[in-house]
Amino acid sequence: MINTFKGVPGVLPARLAEGMKIRHCALSLVGEPIMYPHINELIEILHSKQISSFLVTNAQFPDEIKTLQPVTQLYVSVDAATKESLKKIDRPLFRDFWERFLACLRALKDKGQRTVYRLTLVKGFNTEEIEQYAKLVELGDPDFIEVKGVTYCGDSGASSLTMANVPWHEEVVTFVQALCERLPQYEVACEHEHSNCLLLANTKFRIDGKWHTWIDYDRFQELVARHKATSGAETFTSLEYMAATPDWAVVGANERGFDPSDTRWHRKSTAKKDLSGC
Repeated sequence: MINTFKGVPGVLPARLAEGMKIRHCALSLVGEPIMYPHINELIEILHSKQISSFLVTNAQFPDEIKTLQPVTQLYVSVDAATKESLKKIDRPLFRDFWERFLACLRALKDKGQRTVYRLTLVKGFNTEEIEQYAKLVELGDPDFIEVKGVTYCGDSGASSLTMANVPWHEEVVTFVQALCERLPQYEVACEHEHSNCLLLANTKFRIDGKWHTWIDYDRFQELVARHKATSGAETFTSLEYMAATPDWAVVGANERGFDPSDTRWHRKSTAKKDLSGC
């Protein structure tokens, strides 16, 4: 897949070479990865090759979360905050989907490594459930809460979403600020305006006034190797492999989350803008 970009105008050779060296693996967008019966073996293989592991689950398999081996970062998709809206958005397969959902959030609280709630805001579906979201955060006590506006991917028979369901970035900011007011142990740490995304972090990641929301990958590999060598007897926590957040990624920075070492491309268009969404 990466090879096809060789010679494409605008592709930096250094980035192409970097892409050929696999360092990170996102176990996501392939259904429900935690259902795979050999998921723990796969995670161990990744770590043995010094590849980090980012696993995303839809919060329907609490037992599998409990038995999951340490991963670099464990995401739980929190697509809604009430039973009714979760059924409407996710169209779950299980009759006891809400009970499974809550059990998964509780199980997350016992995981020692980095845990993240991923909230995708869909205007008209789940943007008014701030109080309920705050209660769900208390259940799982995640390290981070990633709040992102839904991405519109075009018309589809499987989805009724339109651009009108995509919140403006300012609306995402307003939601996050309101959520933060109800969660005194969290603060807005980072902003990626170009991704329509903000990150709330537990204040334990702010050391001496500086946020440490990034990951020390080499340190993680050391810790997970020690965990395996001791058959799980030697545990570790997310605080042991955190890294300082660069200034440009911190909320309030002029760059608003865009790496200044890259060149940002702004589309220039004279066409009339669609004001129904972002």
